Amino acid sequence: MSKVLMSGNEAAARGAYEAGVRFAASYPGTPATEVLENMATYEGVKAQWTVNEKVALEEAIGAAIAGARSLASMKHVGMNVAADPLFTSSYIGIKGGLVIINADDPGMHSSQNEQDNRHYARAAKLPMLEPADSAETKEFVRYAYGLSEECDTPVIIRLTTRISHSKGVVKLGERVEKEVAGFTRDIPKYVMLPGYARGRHVVVEERMKKLAELSDKSKLNRIVSGSPALGIISSGAAYQYTLEVAPSASYLKLAFVNPLPKETIRRFAAQVKNLVVIEELDPIIEEQVRAMGIKVYGKDLGLPLCGEFAPEIIWEALHAKFPKLVRPKHEITIKPGTYTDIPPRPPVMCPGCSHRIVLSILKKFKVNVMGDIGCYTLAAQPPLNAMDSCLCMGASVGMAFGIEKVTERGKTVAALGDSTFIHGGITGLVDIVYNKGATLVLILDNCTTAMTGRQEHPGTGKTLQGEPTIALDFERLARGIGIRDAHTINPLEFDKLEATIKACLASDEPSVIVAKRPCVLIPGQEKLPPYEINQELCNQCAACIRLGCPAIMQIGKGKNKKFFIDEFFCQGCGLCERVCKFDAIEVKR
Repeated sequence: MSKVLMSGNEAAARGAYEAGVRFAASYPGTPATEVLENMATYEGVKAQWTVNEKVALEEAIGAAIAGARSLASMKHVGMNVAADPLFTSSYIGIKGGLVIINADDPGMHSSQNEQDNRHYARAAKLPMLEPADSAETKEFVRYAYGLSEECDTPVIIRLTTRISHSKGVVKLGERVEKEVAGFTRDIPKYVMLPGYARGRHVVVEERMKKLAELSDKSKLNRIVSGSPALGIISSGAAYQYTLEVAPSASYLKLAFVNPLPKETIRRFAAQVKNLVVIEELDPIIEEQVRAMGIKVYGKDLGLPLCGEFAPEIIWEALHAKFPKLVRPKHEITIKPGTYTDIPPRPPVMCPGCSHRIVLSILKKFKVNVMGDIGCYTLAAQPPLNAMDSCLCMGASVGMAFGIEKVTERGKTVAALGDSTFIHGGITGLVDIVYNKGATLVLILDNCTTAMTGRQEHPGTGKTLQGEPTIALDFERLARGIGIRDAHTINPLEFDKLEATIKACLASDEPSVIVAKRPCVLIPGQEKLPPYEINQELCNQCAACIRLGCPAIMQIGKGKNKKFFIDEFFCQGCGLCERVCKFDAIEVKR
């Protein structure tokens, strides 16, 4: 079989394909997005974006109990959304194999928190495997389907950002076709009324005993013999970092992170003088090993609870306690002049982004802007400073309404993107209508799921495969749930947008404004003529710079400073011209 270079996400998709998966669903979210994008490239797999992770998992469960091997993928906070079906899926089990790809984000490269989802596996009483590279990711996914069907359980594969996005050599295999037997009625198994659920809980506990035995027997957990002076238990990316720091140590490399192979751990601990657990985020393995009565080092060595590990972090912790058992620091740290000297490059909204227009106009009304998850969240940063909260998908709507209920009306608005509104904002809007609110909700519709790479969603009129489908009409949806004051406006219609916001803020009933303009990065968009700054008229007030548009730049300092617009980046939105009080900005001739 051929070998190819694959990221962890690509390898996860390949493993599912080779295992005979027929159905896959997901909502895009970094670092897990590419799993489903790659699933969609394989013949014989029905892959689709869904409105959120809860629906994705419910669909995958449905396919599984119909006898098809299925997959749901999501980032770590997506598991929060999917938690309701996740916990009960442990009770009902599966028929065809069901694997859930979960990608945690230590270091919060693209997330609002860095929760450790190994807790979910323990709480839901589901097996969890954690690969350490792309090759293992593919093999673990293939193995997980057999485990799922043998034990009648969903199986979680835990990736992290570093595993999801790093590339390694993967050996390709052949696809194994599995027949879809179809759904068979079994009310005590699939209908979780309390009377049936009590019996299924007993099944779950018996299954965990079986899984513990399988974990101990599994060859996926590997003992790598080295110096008996230091034994290290680790998994995932942390294992790779530690191996670089202490290559001569003995290792128990875990594949099963739930349930742990406890007898294997006891046997390994008896072979080494000092035992250390190295794991990113929470001390989940460490605490369980300590509870077994085994002396073990871990976070007490100075290993942080927060952030992503790196070899130098692990070196600092191990060198302080075991200086003779680790490599010299200069052999594992990044050398000056390579990556450390790169200047910071904070993320910004693109030139011409319609979100910037809407949020800039909102600032004029001095309202509290409850924000959400998306490109527009970047507006919270200087110099725009135009967003006041970011909690979770769709929370802007409920938070704005909650503030309205206890403060003066018309002082707080909700602003969220089109995909985010579909994911988690619709129910909040229904609640505003039901409970007689008057909150203004702005749907920043750029016709794509922009921040994760411009994926389709129900509002774009296209499926994951680019096939045409019904496009959700946000204004009609708002009117359908009882909002009479609903508008769709192109953000480039500055005066109309501003007047409509003003009227909605003064209204005694709920209102929705759909600010609709396609993302400037969607191919085929018409590029408007760029703008330029007339240096003779410019007063250097910096109002244009405070928009945070990357196309507007400053050169020089003090009396020698000048502002100019890079015509290559400028998208011709005209917002800078609107804020300039000296008529110094004009369309480039």
